Amino acid sequence: MSRDISATLGEQLIALRHELHRFPELSNQEFETTARLRKQLEQHQIRIVNLPLKTGLVAEIGQSPGPLIVLRADIDALPIEEQSGVSYQSERPGVMHACGHDFHSAAALGAAILLKQQESALPGRVRILFQPAEETGQGAPEVIASGALHNAVAIFGLHNDPSLPAGVVGTRPGPLTAAVDRFDIAITGTGSHAAKPDQGNDPIVIAAQIISAAQTLISRNAPSADNAVVSITQIHSGSTWNVIPESAWLEGTVRTFSQQTREQLEQRFRRIVAGIASAFDAQVRFNWHAGPPSVVNDAHWAAFALRQAEESGLSARVVEASPIGEDFAFYQQQLPGAFIMVGTGEPYALHHPAFRVNDAVLLPTAHYLADLAVAALISPERSQ
Repeated sequence: MSRDISATLGEQLIALRHELHRFPELSNQEFETTARLRKQLEQHQIRIVNLPLKTGLVAEIGQSPGPLIVLRADIDALPIEEQSGVSYQSERPGVMHACGHDFHSAAALGAAILLKQQESALPGRVRILFQPAEETGQGAPEVIASGALHNAVAIFGLHNDPSLPAGVVGTRPGPLTAAVDRFDIAITGTGSHAAKPDQGNDPIVIAAQIISAAQTLISRNAPSADNAVVSITQIHSGSTWNVIPESAWLEGTVRTFSQQTREQLEQRFRRIVAGIASAFDAQVRFNWHAGPPSVVNDAHWAAFALRQAEESGLSARVVEASPIGEDFAFYQQQLPGAFIMVGTGEPYALHHPAFRVNDAVLLPTAHYLADLAVAALISPERSQ
């Protein structure tokens, strides 16, 4: 590709990203985003696979009956009021691309365009998943159920990482992100006058016992070699200063990298809550909401992705595992692959209202994704 064509593509991708950023949509509501991506794909004669998806879409490049490689990008936004100050700031109050899914979508579209330009020479096919509802963890299972992975041999996903320097590609073999589980606990005690607590059964005291005991889940139950997190993030109870309420409600999250630790912590947490309920003679309802499992990268494809980054003119490094969650993990339960972080070198973290993305990284990321897909198609080790 000539520099002029490449520069033009870079401008087109930046313009598309800014448009997606201005009009973000929440999970399972990405109708306009899907329409914008569809229009771009059709303008470049990139075929769209007919699959039963309400939002999101799947593009395919390649005519050969050879192997099928899959690239995945997510397209949904977050319920956050934007404070980034960029000229293309969200025009939808309370909704923002604070996780860079607009960047992922534009980079994946760029890869599709680059692959289309060499379609006749591809020794196989590349499917690109523009996936909805990553933030809720519902999107990947829906895409899998649509048949989008049928006959695929490997899958790659990407995510921007503002903590990595711009242009650095990072991943690792084995666990990269954590399993994400949510819990909520409803406590029913007995209300009373605050001056006569003996006439009631204080749910706030019971909640405090649960909160304190929950801190032992990691320190006294998780193996020291396993990273894990338990965070209680909401507590609601009471309405005034001189009344002991009759109920309290807690919510939080557990993050784990090992399936064994994940199961052990849930079981232990249930026993702790049941024991405290019995000790205080109260009704306590414990609900566990299982989310995406841990992203566990195939060792071969993780190393492959890092090598390709260097061959594509980027820097590569092995990164530490992160307790963030990713529903890309559901794809890895179906076929091998690797999830990849692309550094953008920005000061604000993912999900921050001032989050922004470095546009200079967009075109190199598109080239990298296209190079990665082509290299995977011709790799003699693709079946590993």
